[in-house]
Order: sequence, then C-alpha cells, then structure tokens
Amino acid sequence: MNYIVRDIGLAPSGKLKIDWVKEHMPVLNEIRRDFEQTKPFSGVKVAVSIHLEAKTAYLAKVLKAGGAEVAISGSNPLSTQDDIAAALAEDGIRVFSWYNATAEEYKDHLVKVLETKPEIVIDDGGDLVNLLHNEYSNLAGQVIGGCEETTTGVMRLKAMEKSGLLKFPMMAVNDALCKYLFDNRYGTGESVWTGIMRTTNLIVAGKTVVVAGYGWCGKGIAMKAKGLGAKVVITEIDPIKSIEAHMDGFKVMGMDEAAPLGDVFITVTGCKDVIRGRHYAKMKDGALLSNAGHFDVEVNKPELFEQSVSRRVVRQNIEEFVMADGRKLYLLAEGRLVNLAAGDGHPAEIMDMSFALQVLSAKYMLENGRSLDNKVYKVADEIDRKVAQIKLDSLQVKIDNLTPEQEEYLYGWEHGE
Repeated sequence: MNYIVRDIGLAPSGKLKIDWVKEHMPVLNEIRRDFEQTKPFSGVKVAVSIHLEAKTAYLAKVLKAGGAEVAISGSNPLSTQDDIAAALAEDGIRVFSWYNATAEEYKDHLVKVLETKPEIVIDDGGDLVNLLHNEYSNLAGQVIGGCEETTTGVMRLKAMEKSGLLKFPMMAVNDALCKYLFDNRYGTGESVWTGIMRTTNLIVAGKTVVVAGYGWCGKGIAMKAKGLGAKVVITEIDPIKSIEAHMDGFKVMGMDEAAPLGDVFITVTGCKDVIRGRHYAKMKDGALLSNAGHFDVEVNKPELFEQSVSRRVVRQNIEEFVMADGRKLYLLAEGRLVNLAAGDGHPAEIMDMSFALQVLSAKYMLENGRSLDNKVYKVADEIDRKVAQIKLDSLQVKIDNLTPEQEEYLYGWEHGE
C-alpha cells in the first residue's frame, strides 16, 4: 500500500490548508519553479520525517515537483494532521502517518518510510536516522546523505559523529543562519504562544512565565511573553546565556527558586527532567506545564503521575493533576511539543525559509554526498544567502551593494586609516 492514513476522505480539507500556505511561501514557490524545469531529484527516493502539517506537505510537493519519489511520515505522534496526510496520499505521495499514533504505530510508520529504500533523508529530531543506524542499518548503505531540522536532532548527530558511528553525511540545517535566527526565534516564539493561548483560552498579561532554556528558541518565547505583558523568568545552565538573559531584562534563577513563582512553565532545553517531582511540590495552584523541546522528557511525567492523587482531561490537550494537598497542576499536550501537538506549528512565512534550506541542502547532498565523509556539515553559505535573497525579493526589499572600492577597503590589506 502506498499510504497509511486515518481517513482518505479528509483530503479536500487538507488540500485547502496546503493551498493556503502555498500562497504564503514565496521562497519555496521560486524554488519549485526552478525544480519543475531542472528536475534535480529525478528518480531519487527521498524519505521525510517532519511534523506532518500543511507547510511540511508543501515541502513534499516541491520535492515531488523536482522529480523525487517522496515517502513521508510525521516526526511526533501528536503533530500529524489527518486531513493533510490524506491530501498528500491523494496526490500520489507515499504517506504513513496519523494523529495520536501509539508508540508501535509511530515506529511502524517510520519503518514503512525506510522500506522505500531512500537515497536522501530529511529528518526532524533524528528518529528516522536513529532507526537507520540501529534496527534498520541494512538500509543505510544506499543513503547518499541527509538533512536535519532541529537542535535536538543535530545534537544527536554530532554525538554519533563523535563516536564514529555516523553512516552517511548529514547537513545541520538547524544551524543555518536563515533557520535559527528566524525559525527558532520568531517561529517558536509565536507558535508556542499561539498553541498555549488557543488551548487554554487564558490571558498571558500579568502572569509570571518561566522559560527553561535561553537558546534561540527560548529567546523567542521569552520575547513574545514579554510583549504579551508577562513577567518573565529564565532558568539556564549556561553562564553566558544567563548573562544575556539578564541583560535582555529578564529575571534569571534556578528552577528550584522559580518553581513557586510561575503561572506558566515552558521548557525548551533539549534535555530531560528539567521540571520534576521536587518542583511540582513547590508550584502554585493552577500552574500550567508545557514543553517546546522535541521530546516529551523535559517535563518529567512519571513523577507528576506519582505525586498526583487524581488526573483527568479537562479540555482538549489539557490534563489536570490534583496533588495530595489539593493543588491542581495542568499539563498541556501530554508534555509534547505544545506548538505542534496543540497548534499548527510555525507561521508559513517562517517555515518558507526553513524548508527552502531543507530542499536546497538535500539537493547539495544529492550532488556531493558521495564525496563527503560521514560527518555533520554546516549549510553552505551560498545556500543561506540564496534563501535570504529570494526572501528579500519576495518582500520587495532592496539593499545596498558594495562598490569595488568598498570591497577593497573591507577585505584588502593595503589601506590606511
């Protein structure tokens, strides 16, 4: 079977969503026009595991327009939108994914993608690549190379490279300037708060928000919280990022100190057990717990289950935990990525740049991967700048260019003061 979706009859709804984002993704549209002429992926099998919603669907359609044989699955059990999956299946793309998959179903969907024997892999979080390096390593030999979308995934890849285990070259798309400066900061900042506000229907202004982690994603979340009128507390392990957060105007402290203060907690560290039992014991009644990191391990769920005396779902994507002393804590979206499990993810204009980097990096890997070592590579500067220039052109923004004399002054060595 070429697809496993919840209901193929949902395709018309998914098509409308894909058509909407297409109208707001000018960079991918420009690349698609080129791909339709040049067919750089002609006959190439491409495996994709990214949160399966409208923007991702359009990424898959751009790859198909370039000649690729695309097989796609979601990268999180709660982020797949069933109507989007159905629309792609109806369009002839191999889709194996549905919303709220069990752990077994989620893995089976990834395996179905790998069984197409891909030559290029586009991953989000590293689950696809992880399977290729463990249970399905027999399929890794034909992989030319791939790309990784997230901070968490890149960390996993670098650990594999350091251990000498990486079986094919991978491009760290997450580390490209046009990715983390916009996707991680503005995209995460906006989509996390959209997800939380839509899920809870509660006000942000006046509340104390605790953001765990001050990387680019944490900066975006904190900046948006401040703009919404919240008092923001940052927890960190890095002294440099902590100083940066302090100078950006935020309170900085450890989670033990922050636990009694927060009305809303958002973890975005890529680590586990950021919020755990001793913190739950200190939290105020009604505190909201959420995660914006890739895996659902940052808010320790087993310890929350242990300390509560009862639990119930009180609203879609909100679970209430009653503690022994009567306090109630609320976990959003099962502790999974709140912006995708309880929302639509980043705005289309943001993912336009990120997915443009993905398709151009995949093309680079297709053309150069066989000559590269099995390492994690930085996105080529010309790809980063090409995406930025197409984006500027779509915004009708003109910028200055250096004159030959200015170039000589900046980059030459034979000039005085």
